[in-house]
Amino acid sequence: MLAAVPLFGSSGCIVSAVSGVAADTLSAVILNQDDPAIVGAGLPAYLLIVDGLIIDNPENSGLLAAGAQLFALYGSRFANDENHGAILTAKARRYGERAICIDYPPSCDWSNLEYDLFVTEIGNIDEERVELLYAYAVSWLSHLDATSSDWSAVGELPWVHAAMGRLLELDETYDNGGVHVYLGILNSLRPPAFGGRPDIAREHFERAIEMSNGKDLSAKVEFARRYCRMMFDQELHDRLLREVILAPAEVPGRTLLNVLAKRDAEALLASSADYF
Repeated sequence: MLAAVPLFGSSGCIVSAVSGVAADTLSAVILNQDDPAIVGAGLPAYLLIVDGLIIDNPENSGLLAAGAQLFALYGSRFANDENHGAILTAKARRYGERAICIDYPPSCDWSNLEYDLFVTEIGNIDEERVELLYAYAVSWLSHLDATSSDWSAVGELPWVHAAMGRLLELDETYDNGGVHVYLGILNSLRPPAFGGRPDIAREHFERAIEMSNGKDLSAKVEFARRYCRMMFDQELHDRLLREVILAPAEVPGRTLLNVLAKRDAEALLASSADYF
């Protein structure tokens, strides 16, 4: 797996896209739920609602961005199998691409650009489109994760890395520094001998932890999973995971993701002795 990390940002994207108190409440319920089984069982109904709203409002970029993040979340964390995850995250990616294309027409051609030109073009995105660029990059990464057995997916990672880099330039605080988690992962996918940059990855993970005041437990889990296992640092690995297991999961807007992180931490810690 390329990036087994919570692929869902703040609830603001959904709230701004779907008007009304009900949408606000439902978004909060999803992110503040401490039972992933309930979310896994109930989220498909919400996905159908979002699909219907998009059909009725096909030019609503905010709604499309919301759909991108919801389908990325479900496809990456709740899909029944790899094929199902690939289907769901493919839709997430399409929604993310449509969202930014509607709001910023030059992006409609991004998928056809060579890397250097893509980097140049993405540099024209401004602060007002951070939410759309975030949905675009996260949904793209979720699909690459779901199809990571395909080498063509691996070949697209530099483009995603560039998009995340632009997000960092625009607003490193977005989603409590969530972009740092993704950049930490992207910089630790390969060992140093093959172009990986573990030193940069560590800086991103530590910055993500700092920016969330340690409340984003997924940052510590990915720090342990990606950096510590690659660098064979068992002491740091086990310390980070124990901190996650002992930390409270209940954090407004992050409870669900923290519960999932704690579950991952327990599994990683249980396999620590065998791995190291």
